Amino acid sequence: MNLTLALFLVPAVAGLGAFAIRSNGLRRFVLLLVAAAHCVMTSVTWRLTIAGTLGEWLRLDDFGRLFLSITSVLFATAAVYTVAYLRREEGRQQRDPEEGFLFVDAPEATFTGCLLLFLSTMTLVAESQHLGLLWVAVEATTLASAPLIFFHRHHRSLEATWKYLMICSVGIALALLGNFLLTVSAALLDQKNSPLLLANLLNHAAILQASWLKVAFIFLLVGYGTKMGLAPLHTWLPDAHSESPSVVSALLSGALLNCALLGIIRAYQVCIAAGLRDFASNLMVFFGLFSMAVAAVFIIGQADYKRMLAYSSVEHMGILSLGIGLGGSAAFGAVLHAVNHSLTKAMLFLVAGNILAGYRTKAVSDVKGLLRALPASGVLWLAGLFAITGTPPFGPFLSEFTILKGALELGRWIPAAIYLGLLAVIFVGMLGIVLRMTQGDAPAGIKTGTPVRDNFFFILPPTVLAILVTMLGLYIPPPLTHALHDMARALGGY
Repeated sequence: MNLTLALFLVPAVAGLGAFAIRSNGLRRFVLLLVAAAHCVMTSVTWRLTIAGTLGEWLRLDDFGRLFLSITSVLFATAAVYTVAYLRREEGRQQRDPEEGFLFVDAPEATFTGCLLLFLSTMTLVAESQHLGLLWVAVEATTLASAPLIFFHRHHRSLEATWKYLMICSVGIALALLGNFLLTVSAALLDQKNSPLLLANLLNHAAILQASWLKVAFIFLLVGYGTKMGLAPLHTWLPDAHSESPSVVSALLSGALLNCALLGIIRAYQVCIAAGLRDFASNLMVFFGLFSMAVAAVFIIGQADYKRMLAYSSVEHMGILSLGIGLGGSAAFGAVLHAVNHSLTKAMLFLVAGNILAGYRTKAVSDVKGLLRALPASGVLWLAGLFAITGTPPFGPFLSEFTILKGALELGRWIPAAIYLGLLAVIFVGMLGIVLRMTQGDAPAGIKTGTPVRDNFFFILPPTVLAILVTMLGLYIPPPLTHALHDMARALGGY
């Protein structure tokens, strides 16, 4: 079987099979096996040139390979965490800490099956070279992940799921209209040669109709931007990330948002090839700074630590949009930041799951003495704070600094000043929240009740991610550096 097909068919078949497997132990083994196999197959794509398939509709270029690698690494760590999580939750009724009533989680088969299908659909997004197939794959990620958000079968998770489906459906409908308009702009292309195939659009960009292409890019940016979490159409994101199991939140923020970003990048590449870079880049810069500003407002004084992380994702999607729009060395910083943000935010959401398990609350005011009650999680929580806010020596510092440097090199003083100011505001806001959680004495129930200890399999996955984030702040492997520069050049930078 062609490796390109195997990458998304293996988790798809395993996901469908998970619904039929009756043994929880066997189902968890399949989850780990598929995660490991996916990592191995993805690593092979960095060493070998993999031929495209289905008439070049499926092929891994630099962007697809990078985002696929991020997805594969995050899924592997999430799979280890998931096995421990499902073992702990198995057959247990939960009591809502705020409203007091009991509720029961969804069947494990549904959770595991949808998790594997989620991996398959995100893989398909990374491999899609046809913009119509890319649209289908992005919509499939929504359908595969919705049951994961509703895992707890709580009225708040139900509300979050419907909000996710409704808002993302509006966004994907706008993206579909963007594809129709892109087809109109490509009316002069030979319709027998797949006018929505990325290679055809880039090779014949000179004959695309500029007016229709501009309108198409607006619809694609707003449509995929909804799924990516760009303000003002980000409103599904805080609820979905807050109400999902933390392992799902890690994948939503660390991997899913990149899928929507990839859709925008494809459209942006076409605009650059057609000579519309200034038009597209100005829109990217505006939405980037606006998203950062909205996130800053909601992070300050945030009462729910998982929602704080969700709004942080809105901020960092804004940073990615800003870096891509600026170009120059900022484009390199943006693609590097996509890696750094994914690893860091996934780590933070996994640690947030440990905090929620220990304290049974998402309220910042009820979490005190984290370093004493859960020492390992407390240290990771603090490290994650400094990493996600761009503090050295962690990877996000390097990528955020590169974006700032790129803005200054291009003489974009006003965006640079706004960017730097918003980063400072968000740093202060998140620092105040995290320090209140980690310092002081733990609540009496935590100290005198059943001892709360950090489980090895709940600590290992975020620790691995923390090590990777730290490494990327000190050393970027040459193959990754080369790929990032190639991607930056494709975005009009270097």
